[in-house]
Amino acid sequence: MDSLQRKRAGLRLIIPGVPALLLALGSWLPACSAQAAKDKPAAAKSGDSNQVLAKVNGKPITEGDLREKAADSFQALDREYQQKKHEVIEAQLKQLVRDRLVDAEAASRKVSKDQLLAEIKPLEVTDAQVDAFYEENKARIPRPKAEIAPQIKMYLQQTGKAEAQEKFYKTLEAKYSVEYLLEPIRVEVAAAGPAKGPATAPVVIVEFSDFQCPYCSRLTPTLEEVMSKYANKVRLVFRQFPLPMHPNAQKAAEAALCANEQGKFWEMHDAMFKDQQGLAVDALKTKAAGLGLNAQSFNTCLDSGKQKDTISADMKAGQTAGVTGTPAMFINGRFLSGAQPMSEIAKVIDEELKRKGAS
Repeated sequence: MDSLQRKRAGLRLIIPGVPALLLALGSWLPACSAQAAKDKPAAAKSGDSNQVLAKVNGKPITEGDLREKAADSFQALDREYQQKKHEVIEAQLKQLVRDRLVDAEAASRKVSKDQLLAEIKPLEVTDAQVDAFYEENKARIPRPKAEIAPQIKMYLQQTGKAEAQEKFYKTLEAKYSVEYLLEPIRVEVAAAGPAKGPATAPVVIVEFSDFQCPYCSRLTPTLEEVMSKYANKVRLVFRQFPLPMHPNAQKAAEAALCANEQGKFWEMHDAMFKDQQGLAVDALKTKAAGLGLNAQSFNTCLDSGKQKDTISADMKAGQTAGVTGTPAMFINGRFLSGAQPMSEIAKVIDEELKRKGAS
């Protein structure tokens, strides 16, 4: 579990009774959900596709029939299983590495492992830090400071301890030259859609987004920072994922692709994210005219719905890859969900550049 995950879990455990959406603070990574959580179908054991599972009027229903009918569900189950399996492998590998590092360092210093680990001492949390934390996040904590202060202090203590441990192990990893060779989980997603950045870039980000989603808007300046920081090393591809819960998202997606026909996708993209209240059809046409697009061509494109098939293809691709909300990103196939901060995106990009020898 990385530092970000610990903070998220810590808040849920330490400050119970407060909605998770209000208390994720700097660590919560929001996203617009495509659907409510649903019970996942149980996985059937793979067997003989000709095995008869039921009969209707004497006509058999085979396992092959079932798997064909529920192909998407089985694919989702397989994806979830592979992800969980990888998380277990990753966590256990990290622990094994750390056990060996402690053994090596304890032997080097001629001390016991317990004595070595006792050196990990985070700084004490002060009342001033508790006050500062509360003031920074009080809009998300609907309880008086006096009531919540002990829990905030406990959270900061646990976070400080986790960060001290991370620093300790990072020092040992550098000293003993640790190299992790385990490949991350990757999902194959076609980089098909409007893009910026060189086609030969070693890192490709495929973003699935919704122009009416507020969290997608929040991610936009972060991705601009990414493109600026990594210059020619990153290519950003935009794919449409308008959610049914957003009434103007579908037409906004069509407008973006209609603008793309005239080479103005990113200009329209920026204009819509800057004014998410103005996504009705008339407002979209006004935006297009203001950007210097040929109004007649744009309006005809938008009114005709000619981009619907492209949008449907994007949504199908996203769903197949496991996207259930926006924003969602695949960085060289590595899935990141929600309005991730620059630090988390940069971490994955840096790892990918290192793997490709392009850092």
